[in-house]
Amino acid sequence: MADSNNLSTVSAEDAAKFGFNREEMYSSNLVGTVNPYDRHVFLRHKSYTDWAARVEEDLLPKLLSSALKSRKNDIPLKTLLTVIEGQQSDGDVLIFPEMIKYKGLMDSDVDGFVENVLVNGKPWASGVQETLTGSYLFVCAHGNRDKRCGVCGPVLIEKFKEEIELRGLKDQVFVNACSHIGGHKYAGNLIIFSRDSEGKIMGHWYGYVTPDDVPEMLDRHIAKGELIQHLWRGQMGASTEGSDKTDEQKLPNGKEVKKNEKHEESTAPKTNENAGGCCQVASGFTCCMTASSEVSESKKSEEITEVRGKTGLGKFTSWIESWEQHDVLTAAAVVGAVATVAVAYSYYRRSG
Repeated sequence: MADSNNLSTVSAEDAAKFGFNREEMYSSNLVGTVNPYDRHVFLRHKSYTDWAARVEEDLLPKLLSSALKSRKNDIPLKTLLTVIEGQQSDGDVLIFPEMIKYKGLMDSDVDGFVENVLVNGKPWASGVQETLTGSYLFVCAHGNRDKRCGVCGPVLIEKFKEEIELRGLKDQVFVNACSHIGGHKYAGNLIIFSRDSEGKIMGHWYGYVTPDDVPEMLDRHIAKGELIQHLWRGQMGASTEGSDKTDEQKLPNGKEVKKNEKHEESTAPKTNENAGGCCQVASGFTCCMTASSEVSESKKSEEITEVRGKTGLGKFTSWIESWEQHDVLTAAAVVGAVATVAVAYSYYRRSG
């Protein structure tokens, strides 16, 4: 049985340092750590155990990423690209929230695929569109990119498979390993695409997930469409109709997040930790966390400069007021005395 105390393929030292009991677990609030986007494209490519640290630099992922980037102004929806395990199905493409699949994308097909499907919203002329049913879970297990995901991801995948089989859901819930999606420090990281309580397909991101949370994920989120709020990071489509729901989310300490942007300024990672396997078309295989942090820091700098400017002006004004009240009479008396002496001296010169 896969659980937090049985990492059979991981050394005790690595389990303690990178596993579910590491010191950084639950150290950050999670809401707001996913930037808004509208569509998620997953490309099947090799086994996750064979992925290099930068799997996005392999030929097919790189070609697809480059095509997305070059056509970013033509693609109507903000799109992320993530590599998932493939093996016998390398080249298959899964697209959410459309819930469609195309098999066998090859290097020479990439431009036509992007043109047909992602730019024009039409079926791919060189492939057969299939409709996906059920719920899909993508668990980051990109160990060559970050050890935390490499330790936590495979354990979560095995636990999900075990619980899915116990519930008789093997034909309804599908689990896949995925490459880096941003936020190594939140491992275990996963994304769930399933219907919410209103029947809409949404992609919800979770962090700090442990094997003990797996039954609740299946019984509440997938079965009932309920969010597991203390592990919830954000969702696909939050910039549009999901924004109100995002603003209403509660932090683990129970305080409301009134503005998601404000929370991102304080909690979004400010290093390059989040760049990589999760791709925003605007910048290739780069998650938008880094750009968001740069904007936030710029705003903060402007605010600090403005406050300092106002503070300096206030001090100067206060000094002037104090000088006028305290010294103006003395200054006037000195000027008057000097003028009197000057007049007397002038009169003395004339009379002499």
